Amino acid sequence: MDEAAFRQRLAAMEQRPCAFAKAVLTRCVSCARSERVQIAEREIILCQSAASCSRCVELHDHLRHGFSFALKRLHEDEPLPHAQEMRIQCGGLKGLRQVMVGDPVVDDVDALLADAWQKWSGAAAIPYSAVVHAAALCYKGRHG
Repeated sequence: MDEAAFRQRLAAMEQRPCAFAKAVLTRCVSCARSERVQIAEREIILCQSAASCSRCVELHDHLRHGFSFALKRLHEDEPLPHAQEMRIQCGGLKGLRQVMVGDPVVDDVDALLADAWQKWSGAAAIPYSAVVHAAALCYKGRHG
């Protein structure tokens, strides 16, 4: 399947793309709400819950902002290279879990976010500087 046909088919079926798809695909984290879908030779991750998807998108946006200094990014809206996106997704989720419970293993992103929302009353109050610092310790990337 060529790239244009893949993009058309993806756009036609993708209802709720997972905000942390790269992390889930690489098995850096797992999530009870994720669904793996095959399109041709490719695999994508969709979210089974609108509420969970919204919460993840909100957290991803805050993580991206929180990581902007660490990633040396001046403009938050420009696309990121894969390695930097992995630092935000894997590192951010592992760092959040480390800050919350002292263990970086993320078995369920949805449960982690539900606990974080309960503890801090939403994404805005999460201590992102502590999360970014913990992420640097918990996630080293492919070569670290």
